[in-house]
Amino acid sequence: MAAYGLYTHIASNKFRSMVLLGGLFLLVYVMVFAGALLAEVALDSGRPFEAYITLAAHDLVKALPFATIGAAAWIVIAYFLHQNIIDAVTGGHDVTRQEQPRLYNLLENLCISRGIPMPKLKIVDSPALNAFATGLNRKQYSISVTTGLMNALNDRELEAVLGHELTHIRNGDVQLLVIAVVIAGVIGFFAELFFRIFFNSGVRYSGGRSSSSSSDGNKKGGGAFAIVLLAIALIALAWGLSLVVRFALSRSRELLADAGSVELTKDPDAMISALRKIEGRGELPGATSAVMEMCIDNPREGFADLFATHPSVDSRVKALVKYAGGRDPGPMALPGGDAETGDSAPQSGDTSLDARREPPHGGPWGSSPQPTPSPAGSILGPWGRR
Repeated sequence: MAAYGLYTHIASNKFRSMVLLGGLFLLVYVMVFAGALLAEVALDSGRPFEAYITLAAHDLVKALPFATIGAAAWIVIAYFLHQNIIDAVTGGHDVTRQEQPRLYNLLENLCISRGIPMPKLKIVDSPALNAFATGLNRKQYSISVTTGLMNALNDRELEAVLGHELTHIRNGDVQLLVIAVVIAGVIGFFAELFFRIFFNSGVRYSGGRSSSSSSDGNKKGGGAFAIVLLAIALIALAWGLSLVVRFALSRSRELLADAGSVELTKDPDAMISALRKIEGRGELPGATSAVMEMCIDNPREGFADLFATHPSVDSRVKALVKYAGGRDPGPMALPGGDAETGDSAPQSGDTSLDARREPPHGGPWGSSPQPTPSPAGSILGPWGRR
């Protein structure tokens, strides 16, 4: 189901979420069948190939209710506890207005201006520059921001990042990401469990009690070996497919979230400068790949960009320049230097947009001769004309 705009993107996310949940049960059944094959070989390694298939199919039918209940239980556990798991991985913790008045007020103002329910606010103690949204319903939605991001960004840029994450919540991107994490987690867990149990059991495939020097014995032993190879292939296939669910996560979600941030803040330059500061500085030490896929920028990319879950910062900035009338200052150094990259703050001719304000270029969302954000009503964003 292709997504060509905001509303089709939201509908596509809902459709993909249902497909992924159905795919979770299918992959669990494949894992159970592979486990049944290995169990039959462990019990008797002297049967022919066809006999193992028949016995494993019977085992699968008997195990279907238990596998279904187990998969459903995993979904329920993830539904209620996924935020606790993510917080445990990232070290995120809830904050109040009294603890973080600057951040809290920026988020609250954005929510009030558009009538959006206020999500929980979390802080991750990390020098990395990143932020992400999580949750499956209104009561669970939360936005996590690193201390490094708070220190590096000014109020305008920080507001743009919060607007980006709010758009992810509104567009349904968060639910799809969490479901993808659930699928990858459960399949990866059982795949590793099967491999550990089976290969540590020391099972032999020489034909078991039926093995002999006859050709019939060799045939049966060969059948057991072929079944083991088939089971391993099925487990590897299920595990690989659980990772490929990231391809269900359209990269356009980040472009739409950037546009949604501009619509909320009326300040494309702030979103651009925030992305330029975050660029290459978002790595969260100890965070899983699933968590990084939720972040505003994921510096972890596969070969030839094939497995990248985010469009490049350059392409996102170009879209904001072209369609929002923003201005790209190019790669930016952080004030006071960057411990991770070794960058140093410019001594003269500051490259930040706060130091070099020029009228933004004209674009389909309008242009303004003033350095202040465009007035309400001049921007047509993904949430409609304001």
